[in-house]
Amino acid sequence: MNLRKIISTIEEFKAALDNKWKYEHLFKWESQKYFQENWNEDVLDFKTMFDNCLQNNTSRRLWIGENYAPKEMMLKFIDLQADFVEYMFRDLFNETKATDNRVDRFLFHCDELLVEYKTANPSSIENSHYHTTETVFLYLALRYPESYGLYDFNIFCKTLEILGAKNIPKVHDVQRYVKTTKTLYKFISKDETLLQKHQKRLNVTKHYTKSSLLLVDDYCRYTCQYSK
Repeated sequence: MNLRKIISTIEEFKAALDNKWKYEHLFKWESQKYFQENWNEDVLDFKTMFDNCLQNNTSRRLWIGENYAPKEMMLKFIDLQADFVEYMFRDLFNETKATDNRVDRFLFHCDELLVEYKTANPSSIENSHYHTTETVFLYLALRYPESYGLYDFNIFCKTLEILGAKNIPKVHDVQRYVKTTKTLYKFISKDETLLQKHQKRLNVTKHYTKSSLLLVDDYCRYTCQYSK
């Protein structure tokens, strides 16, 4: 990536935090606060805990959309195999294991559970569990704010192009994504003025206010849409 382009786009993003754009993606910070306050692998009622983790009073588009309902399907999987779903999340959130392998295993288990669900519910019209690499990264980002951002393959590739990176990936490369977002956050977090502007847009009672790579996601989305 081109250092001068990184610096210039961060300056553009910082300026955007003074205008109405700064409010467009705050719902993500609300979701992160909900997740951080409710996630507890040791609770007896895993289903209720999971449901409480994925809540938002502003927008639920992170887990509800047109032909997209991963939360709803995961709740059905919990009804089907609660212990196994708990294992899936414990494995996904085990930071001693490689990220790409954890993501792949989680998706593989979702495939398995969908087959089991359809066998147990032959009249169901469900043909998808709606989980993608992006969805699994949503869980990772909400669970570990300082380690993961929200993964969007198209946004990631376009950001790399804008920043002058070479060898733009043609398929998912989550290890490169994790490395890139952490690198970008190091640059962003060094700008005290930017961090102050970011904090001013947050409501401490509503949003997650600690260090989070969601800020990189905001930067990438702004850069892809508005960068000069």
